[in-house]
Amino acid sequence: MLDIGLLRRDPEGVTRALARRGLDDAGAQVEEIRALDRRRRRGLARVNELKALRNRVSKEIGAARRSGEDARDRIERMRAVGAEIAELDRMVATAEERIAERLPGIPNLPDARVPEGGVEANRIVRSWGEPPSFAFEPRPHWELGESLGILDMAAGSRVSGSGFIVLCGQGATLQRRLIDWMIDLHMAEHGYSEVRVPYLVTESAMTGTGQLPRFAEESYLAERDGLWLIPTAEVPVTNLHRERILDGAALPIKSVAYSPCFRREAGAAGRDTRGMLRVHQFDKVELVRIERPERSRDALEELVGEAARVLELLGLTYRVVVLAAGDLGFSASLTYDLEVWAPGVGKWLEVSSCSTFTDFQARRARIRHRPGQGRGTAFVHTLNGSALALPRLMVALIETGQREDGSIRLPPALHPVLGFTEIAAVG
Repeated sequence: MLDIGLLRRDPEGVTRALARRGLDDAGAQVEEIRALDRRRRRGLARVNELKALRNRVSKEIGAARRSGEDARDRIERMRAVGAEIAELDRMVATAEERIAERLPGIPNLPDARVPEGGVEANRIVRSWGEPPSFAFEPRPHWELGESLGILDMAAGSRVSGSGFIVLCGQGATLQRRLIDWMIDLHMAEHGYSEVRVPYLVTESAMTGTGQLPRFAEESYLAERDGLWLIPTAEVPVTNLHRERILDGAALPIKSVAYSPCFRREAGAAGRDTRGMLRVHQFDKVELVRIERPERSRDALEELVGEAARVLELLGLTYRVVVLAAGDLGFSASLTYDLEVWAPGVGKWLEVSSCSTFTDFQARRARIRHRPGQGRGTAFVHTLNGSALALPRLMVALIETGQREDGSIRLPPALHPVLGFTEIAAVG
């Protein structure tokens, strides 16, 4: 959530920043909140004046009664003051309620480093590796997976409908051990601590990280219990620190978590419907960092490097893309996507999105820290990144490692944890 103080101090700057995201009505939204804020502040100031007057006159009335003086005029006057205070209280409460409705609907401001434009303006920052070449026509993962008996799309549809998959045999083993291997890597090499979190969360948790109210239609709700299936482990992990004041000396807090993720993909009908490219339930290893504000820029670069390290160890060709302002996620101020090359489908697939949210999520979830040296408290900065998301990582591994006979060669880095080096062709 944006700092309402910033809207007071620099409404033009906020409007320009939001317009970079493509919000045509940014100025109107900002001005509406500012008008509500002015009404609330004027009302509060007038209430304070009237309460001070009431306190002073109440003392006069008491003194008049003790001396036998007639105080009826002052009593009537204070009844009118009391009625005005009550009306002002209602007006202030209404303004506060409307601010609380509208302010959370405004996205974060783009960082100055974010390119102008929409998705077409996303910029490649760097690349690693070369797309593999084949002496044969590479096949897509859904053909390879079904022929090897490691992927069953029809079974997923029978059980849950379209957009769900079933991994079988070595396919299921590969994904499970990939998850463990990535978690262990981030703990051993990058200093993360593992957490296991719930997969159902409250509305306030979803609001705290910015999924609600904006993305309610994209999310699954268990209406009877009022709980939401998580779209990413970012939600419960970040909210572990909700409404807390952290010791600044204990920062950063670096957490790694595995979770299944649930997304309705309501706005993606008809896109990438084959195989495992776009599904409603998928597994992901997530990195979440709670940082001092002055460290968040460097922390984001570190986060990108930690996600990239996984791809490099697996020998997969990837590129890092900085998202333009019009393609930024709602809560993000700056985002780098990591895209891996999948030769069977001939596409770059996003397997990680690493973002800094500045203090946007921290304000919503009320996460503060004590910087020290008697400086009171301040909001932390939050960051997160997938490291990495499955099953697109599985797609890249299957399609990159394919041989002409339909078998799959697996990266040497995984051999010690898998117990097998390839997925052999059947028959």
